[in-house]
Parts: sequence; structure tokens; C-alpha cells
Amino acid sequence: MKTNHVASPEPRARSAGSICEFQPVIDELRRALNATLKGKSEAVELVIACLLARGHLLLEDLPGLGKTTLAKALAMSVGGRFARVQCTPDLLPTDVTGFSIFNQKKREFEFIEGPVFSEVLLADEINRATPRTQSSLFEAMAERQVTIDKMTHRLTDSFFVIATQNPVDSHGAYPLPEAQLDRFAMKLTFGYPDRASELEMLAENIGAADRDRSPLPAILTPQSLQHLQEHVAGVHIQESVLRYLVDLATATRHHRDVTLGLSPRGLLTWQRVAQARAHLRGRDYVTPDDIQNVAMPVLQVRLSGDFDHPRSIIEAVLNDVEVPICG
Repeated sequence: MKTNHVASPEPRARSAGSICEFQPVIDELRRALNATLKGKSEAVELVIACLLARGHLLLEDLPGLGKTTLAKALAMSVGGRFARVQCTPDLLPTDVTGFSIFNQKKREFEFIEGPVFSEVLLADEINRATPRTQSSLFEAMAERQVTIDKMTHRLTDSFFVIATQNPVDSHGAYPLPEAQLDRFAMKLTFGYPDRASELEMLAENIGAADRDRSPLPAILTPQSLQHLQEHVAGVHIQESVLRYLVDLATATRHHRDVTLGLSPRGLLTWQRVAQARAHLRGRDYVTPDDIQNVAMPVLQVRLSGDFDHPRSIIEAVLNDVEVPICG
């Protein structure tokens, strides 16, 4: 990809507190997640960026590589209510969103909340649920609300979906539709850990049983997480970097092999994730490097067309679009 020597602009004055104010809690979150998913520090950094950007996360990989383990660790770390849905072909939309039932004593209908009414929802093996059930999350992920029986119910402002899925060619899986993929901020694939990490994992598990593993303490509260997310949303972006983002989005739409390019919603998501990435690097401004560093996980979940994997398309787009010099 193209790179330029970028002159760092002076950090702008911040009214919501300094980056240093949040650094201890971010460092603690890093340590907790890196201890859970060993040897994948870059993936952990992207997971935290997704959380700070108020996005939703799709983890796609083969079974047994730590997707569910990391999702549970993250959920425990951010505090609040945690709900898990094990997706199967017989799962119904009301099993996710909730339903109305007639109360004989009160002689009226009352709403029973589903697992979607939580701070963190783990949708495990989401591609094993039918398209009808998958669509029950559309409104919740995009607008943080659900509408049932013509009544709209608000979800928490920090509502965060972590979905895991096996590769689409696995037996009994239903591919996620483009409309739902676009509601995820990013898609990550962990891959196998390195030799040293596997040796460490084996050593730590000698003599240990699953029941001996104590839950992780909450590092954040829903209120402090929301405050941190608001702070990240204020990370400064120069006009030249904004133009660079729009040029990249346009390039995805005009690429000859891309049928469905980056949507405006996807563009906003890319901006928010880049802001989070800059914050995690200790800066209160976004550089073109931040845009490029998160391009792969953000774009690979939402580009579709005549290709087996979007990596080559994304690399071509990054190479073709001129990088601005910021100063």
C-alpha cells in the first residue's frame, strides 16, 4: 500500500478529558484479553478498537481457535448484563428479541425481554441460525432498538454484538446476507497460534479443570464504557484525511470486480474504527496510517463481487488511491 512520511499535526485541545485519563483501563483490558487469546496481540487491538467505535464484531474461523472464549472474556471485562444465544436451525426470532404473552391475572399482554436486552450479546455460531432468525438482529444492531407487535423497545446505548461463525462451507451453515454483514464494524480471523503461545497454553492448563477457571473481573462499567466511546468519537480528523476516506470508498464502488462497494454506513464505520485505532496508539488525531491499518477487517466484511477473498481487492484500492500528506 502507498505510504508517505506524514507530519503529525499538533493535538487539538480536548474537552472530554485526556487520552492519559483512559490509558490505565485500556491497558488493563489489553492484558486481560491477551491473557485469554495468547499470541494474537494485533487481533486483540482490533477487538478493542471495535468496542470503542461502538461497532459490532464478527469472528470467523475454524472451531476451537478461541472465538467464543475471547467473546466471553470481553463481555465479562466490560461489565453489565451478558447474554449468550447458541444459534441453531430451530432458533426462532422471538428467542432472540423476546415476545408478548397474555397475563391472565392482569388481563393484559406483557412483554418478556429476550437476550437482546443486554449490554453484550454473544451470538454463537450465528451462521447456523436460519435467515429468518438472523434478520431479527437487523434493527437491534443498526438502531439499538427492537419493534415487536408495533411497539418499539429501546436497548442499552452500549449494546454490543459479538457473533461467531464457522466458514460458510461448513455443514449446516447459512451465509449471512449482505444487509447484516454491513451492520458489523469488522470481521476478524484469528488463525492458529504460534508454537510459543501453544506451549504456554498447555503449561497453564496442567492440573487445571474448567471449573477452576474463575470469571474475569469487570474492568469497565456500562457508564464508563459509554464515556470512553464518546471520547473516542471526538478524535480529530483533518479534512484531507476525510477526503482520503471518501476517495477510498469511491474506489471500492468503481472497482471492476466489486459488485457491492462500501456503503455510506460502512464509510462512517471505517471512520469510527480509525478514530478508535488512533486513540489506542495514544493520539487524539487520525492519520492515513490509521485508515489503512483498519481497512482489511472493516472492508472484508462488506465488499462482495467476483472474487474468492477481498484481500487482493482491498490492497489494490489502498495502492491506487493517493495518500494525503498531513501537516
